[in-house]
Amino acid sequence: MTRIIAFSNHKGGVGKTTSVVNVGAGLARLKKKVLLIDMDPQANLTQSFGIKDAEISIYGSLKGEHELQPVSLGKNFDLVPSSLDLSGAELELSSEAGREYILQELLNPIKDKYDFVLIDCPPSLGLLTINALTAATEVFIPLQSHYLAIKGLAKIIEVIGKIKKRINKDLEISGVFITLFDKRKVLHRDVAETIHTYFGDKVFKARIRDNIALAEAPSSGTDIFRYNENCYGAEDYLALCKEIIKQKPV
Repeated sequence: MTRIIAFSNHKGGVGKTTSVVNVGAGLARLKKKVLLIDMDPQANLTQSFGIKDAEISIYGSLKGEHELQPVSLGKNFDLVPSSLDLSGAELELSSEAGREYILQELLNPIKDKYDFVLIDCPPSLGLLTINALTAATEVFIPLQSHYLAIKGLAKIIEVIGKIKKRINKDLEISGVFITLFDKRKVLHRDVAETIHTYFGDKVFKARIRDNIALAEAPSSGTDIFRYNENCYGAEDYLALCKEIIKQKPV
């Protein structure tokens, strides 16, 4: 059964898009079929693979102009790109009947081709994020190991709870992972402990260490494994991917 996972955190700078890129790439390296969907109007996920000004994007699909048309990123690895046009989608779709279900309906014909569908949510809690959470069965929350990074958690959890109650009863927060981690810093260790206390066994053991290669890879239009498979970033994301597979085998 396909796992459809929305990566969500409305606080910027926590490594959400970086995580979608590299979890997707890592799962593909582990022989899983992976589809990435860029639901962020900033299109950072799309640009991370060197794709600019995509002619066919998630925007056209949401508008009803065409079906989802993934582009290949490599073996077992596809992407539905975004574009800046998506910034107008929330207003344009606001009067559509069943507007929360558009992405789910688009995914239904193709989702069974994949083991994993990973959705990069925008850093907001508007209609695009609601579409992602309605289509998903799971939510992963990346959290930076800083005090302020955990302050907005209550709002995310509240929104997920409402969508679970009203729209998508199958939705669960099934994974939390720590990014930009430096074990030498007392603050990082303390925040990590707080996150473990709050989320318990939903917190993955793998912690994504602060690593310059993770910031450099998008400028080369590629994931961390193709950019430098021997760096800490590649090591940490591969460990996370193995945990994800072990968590719920597909």
